[in-house]
Amino acid sequence: MIIRVLGSAAGGGFPQWNCNGANSRDVRAGRAGLKPRTQSALAVSANERDWVLLNASPDIRQQIDATPALHPRPGDGIRNSPIAAVILTNGDVDHVAGLLSLREGQPFTLYASSRVLQALAANSIFNVLAPEKVGRQSMTPGTPFPIAGPAGETGLSAEAFVVPGKVALYLEDPEAGENFGTEEGDTIGLKISDTAAGTSFFYIPGCATLDDALVERLRAAALLFFDGTLYTNDEMIAQGLSAKTGQRMGHMNMSGADGSLAAFEALGVQRRIYIHINNSNPVLRETSPERGVVEGAGWEVAYDGMEVRL
Repeated sequence: MIIRVLGSAAGGGFPQWNCNGANSRDVRAGRAGLKPRTQSALAVSANERDWVLLNASPDIRQQIDATPALHPRPGDGIRNSPIAAVILTNGDVDHVAGLLSLREGQPFTLYASSRVLQALAANSIFNVLAPEKVGRQSMTPGTPFPIAGPAGETGLSAEAFVVPGKVALYLEDPEAGENFGTEEGDTIGLKISDTAAGTSFFYIPGCATLDDALVERLRAAALLFFDGTLYTNDEMIAQGLSAKTGQRMGHMNMSGADGSLAAFEALGVQRRIYIHINNSNPVLRETSPERGVVEGAGWEVAYDGMEVRL
């Protein structure tokens, strides 16, 4: 199984178009130790012919262009694509907006939770993905299924599972209390498996906390891509970028007693990679003390173009 990181940044990318924070300013200036990043998405294949996208970033056209394996294949017709399916982990703009760039009459299968599919159905702009071309399939948490495209099964299977998180920003209900109307299925994680090889990995780009069920699911996993949005809960406030904490946005911070570094310390996950990294996060600086802490704890920081083989 081949896993390619199409994008490793959180919403807005890195640099973010309207951000003049230190990280964004320095990466624009070409400072050493900083790499530009597009918004979070993975591409996975069991056979190097059929590819499955995990989330559809707003930067998807750029990401496809930078990934030859996702280009139309010579000899397969004037219009074709090796992208067989797209699986969504939530309804956030940085994970669904790229669907609008996949609108050119190309068939593929779209998988998401029933909650996210309802959100797409409620917005008529997503009707550009004609139902006779793009089938929409609801995922039942805890039930594995073969991932199939228009030409049949891809050799991969997926299992969705509920993750503590938050409803997408544009769907928040300010009158619903502290959880803003969040319901089960608004945020999911994925276990992706190569059915022939028997290998698997987990993809969780958004997670508010590690509950007992998630701890047991991830214990001793071979590979995990996990929410790396913020290093500290209040870093966006401290940098003057936002009035929101990571908790308010539904993201678990890396550092501290309640952070993911501490939470995973005893879980025995063999390879741990942070993804969905916000432009404010100091780990984006390859020589920063925070990057040293993360790497010293055995974590990697994803970058665009990164490839992992299982």
